[in-house]
Amino acid sequence: MAKKDGLSEYRRERDFSKTAEPRGEAAHGNGRQPVFVVQIHQASTLHFDFRLEVDGVLKSWAVPKGPSGDPHDKRLAMPTEDHPMAYADFEGVIGEGEYGAGTVIVWDSGTYRGLATDRHHHEVPFAEALEHGHVSFWMDGTKLRGGYALTRIRSSSEGDREAWLLVKEDDAHASAHSTTEPTRARSALSGRTLRQVADEAAGTAGRPR
Repeated sequence: MAKKDGLSEYRRERDFSKTAEPRGEAAHGNGRQPVFVVQIHQASTLHFDFRLEVDGVLKSWAVPKGPSGDPHDKRLAMPTEDHPMAYADFEGVIGEGEYGAGTVIVWDSGTYRGLATDRHHHEVPFAEALEHGHVSFWMDGTKLRGGYALTRIRSSSEGDREAWLLVKEDDAHASAHSTTEPTRARSALSGRTLRQVADEAAGTAGRPR
């Protein structure tokens, strides 16, 4: 996982005079349920960014094929730098030459709650469970609902990049449906597709092609 002060890495990689991404600060909880957001990011490779609020930041993983509602699908999830909470509402176009250049939309968002317990059935803090390499949690989103689990399958100490698996739990919200084709998906915030967001940013919306 990224360092707990991972916003320094986030800021180091970005020039905020050239990108509309939020600079943001770590936010501290106010008793509400933590949030999640899943964004589709059409960068050098098209992928989904899966983000969970943990200790005032968005812990983040790049999921190439996106989350699935099918418990048989094991989705590779590669950890990236922590993002500020303000990023949960971000969609737009990151300009050429900037880190992560490309179009971003919010595919789904909502709240979640951790399900991890110890052998005495006491709740394990989410950040602690992440450190140990396995978390289970319940998602209440528009598209993603029910139990999911993230499991670390390779640590960075093994000489390669850290890797996790994101898997749907077999519960009442499970289905045989995989993730929506990302280029046709619509934003949960604005109803726009990736192309529509890119066209609006370029000032070509509504013009004949």
